[in-house]
Amino acid sequence: MPRKSTFSSEETDALHTNIPSYEEYKELLSAPASPVDPTLESAEGVALSAAAKSLKGLDHFTVETLDAWLAKHPTAINVRALALAVGLTQEKMNASFKRDLKTIGLLTLARTRSKELIEYMNDQFNLAKLLEVQFNRDYDFGDILVTRAGSRAFAVRAGEAGRKLEDHIEDVAKSLGVQYQLRTKFVGRNGLEAPCDLAIPAGLDQAQIVVAAKNFDSGGSKLSDTVREVADMAAVRKPTQFVFAVIDGNGWLQRESDLRRLYEMWKTGQIDGMYTLATLGQFQEDLAEAVKMRGIPSTSVT
Repeated sequence: MPRKSTFSSEETDALHTNIPSYEEYKELLSAPASPVDPTLESAEGVALSAAAKSLKGLDHFTVETLDAWLAKHPTAINVRALALAVGLTQEKMNASFKRDLKTIGLLTLARTRSKELIEYMNDQFNLAKLLEVQFNRDYDFGDILVTRAGSRAFAVRAGEAGRKLEDHIEDVAKSLGVQYQLRTKFVGRNGLEAPCDLAIPAGLDQAQIVVAAKNFDSGGSKLSDTVREVADMAAVRKPTQFVFAVIDGNGWLQRESDLRRLYEMWKTGQIDGMYTLATLGQFQEDLAEAVKMRGIPSTSVT
């Protein structure tokens, strides 16, 4: 059956439309130790990437240029980026700042003591030289793996798999810097309403992107209730609204009839995407694309 869509072909093509087979999708559901997509970026990771990009725009690194940069962009995350550039973990950064600068208030340091902070980091940790060396070095995939082994900023660690699925979905919304609302309702066509676990932007009649997020480790009627909830979302959505579903848990494997019904909604275009913990990176990409297509304002994470 060809995929149906309430969107124009141009918009649909912009979304992730490479739908796996049902059997392939089923394999993505949680194993006893559920993997989390290692490409998923946290809000902190996105902000640190932005800081690095901004720093890269400097012609050269000196106390003067770094002071001017921080004075122009006085955010806590930018101070954190400078600390990471010299190899300071958050714990070591806090200990050093508390001992030598008498405060761990990163925002205060950035706004009122930027020159003092930069001079201190340059004297104690060789900040300018390390930035120069690192920005002129070529990195490869091995460097990424080494960084992942010790970093918590970019990938949501596999050890956090026990967190609520809704928490992961909220992290994705935060990483995009958009206004959102959890566990709410949205207004669709003809003023009809339906429940959702995440709405972007916030506001009953403002939502243009809605998400259902359900994780069940056991079977039961609640899975059928989820299917009905997603079907209601699909039924009332306006032609301009996106509907996504993020599900996980072994409970779905005990109710394959319900899982197949959800999958068919995706395959036939009644919903725009269906994801698991293992494909949250793709969810993040598709959500970002939907935000862009709808022109939803995004604010920088600081």
